[in-house]
Amino acid sequence: MNIEKLAEVLKNYPKFRTKQAEDAIYKNLINDWSDAKGLPKDIKEVLKKEVFLNIKAKDFSSQDATSKRALIYLEDEQNIESVLMNHSDGRKTVCVSSQVGCPLACSFCATGKLGFKRNLTTDEIVEQVLYFARKLKDSNERVSNIVFMGMGEPFLNFDNVLNAIKILNEKLGIGYRKISISTSGIVPGIKKIAKEDMQVNLALSLHAPNNHLRNELMPINRQYKLEEVMSAVGQYIDTTNRRVMVEYIMIEDLNDTEDNARELVKLLKKYLKRLFFVNLIPCNPTGRYTASKDKSIKRFKKILEDEKIEVIQRYKFGRDIQGACGQLSANLREK
Repeated sequence: MNIEKLAEVLKNYPKFRTKQAEDAIYKNLINDWSDAKGLPKDIKEVLKKEVFLNIKAKDFSSQDATSKRALIYLEDEQNIESVLMNHSDGRKTVCVSSQVGCPLACSFCATGKLGFKRNLTTDEIVEQVLYFARKLKDSNERVSNIVFMGMGEPFLNFDNVLNAIKILNEKLGIGYRKISISTSGIVPGIKKIAKEDMQVNLALSLHAPNNHLRNELMPINRQYKLEEVMSAVGQYIDTTNRRVMVEYIMIEDLNDTEDNARELVKLLKKYLKRLFFVNLIPCNPTGRYTASKDKSIKRFKKILEDEKIEVIQRYKFGRDIQGACGQLSANLREK
């Protein structure tokens, strides 16, 4: 797709033609300009040659139908992955990638093993949502939520991510409050998003209660120390008055002990005095670590709850199709 060319291609036509074309893309969810209602034949022919709507992808559906992973082929022969999650309450959430690969090399994440290829363009981010929106249209359903929790670190592609969010809000009608951005702790990005006039949600991939352990799991912590990250998140809460989700992957015998839980309590209470909750995520298989046992997760959760900290536990979406948290790897051999 190259929708960003639309305005330039139609610059010599009346402005309402651009609006018609955008409506065809984002409201009618067409994938062929022949289906664009109201546009004259000559404009359709120009658009067919200059603005491509086709999204080449391969689907993988989970056995329980709760999720669908899409391997999306980009024009430069790079690949990315996105996931559609079907919630029991009817929500349809698309997990979006922001980069091809990832430069952060978190030890629990398959994406990090790919290395970093490049940032995604605004179009390439938007097309992931459009792909699933077109699929859902066939059953009279629509994308309701978006989470930037796929491949890559969103705040290292800040401008394109924000431009995509604005398009998804203004053109596709997805409310800002239905959009969440997860960061590994890029402090400048946290500070910048706090100043933006949009009420998107922030999630912090924390995963460890101290610098020593976080350095092992997330090398980015050597650049942005835990104290600096937590201070920035606290400032974000004070500035925006919005609640933050703290993500914590549960890894057996590594970060799931009672001492880890108590250390996490102290950290959270020191820097985040309000408007946050913790999301415990059993580690998904990526080759190196094992997920915490249920009894360990329950014990860890109870320690936090006893300290009046709100805790939820993530449902295991997409594990059987390698579409769960930390598993996205865009297998280049899957053609």
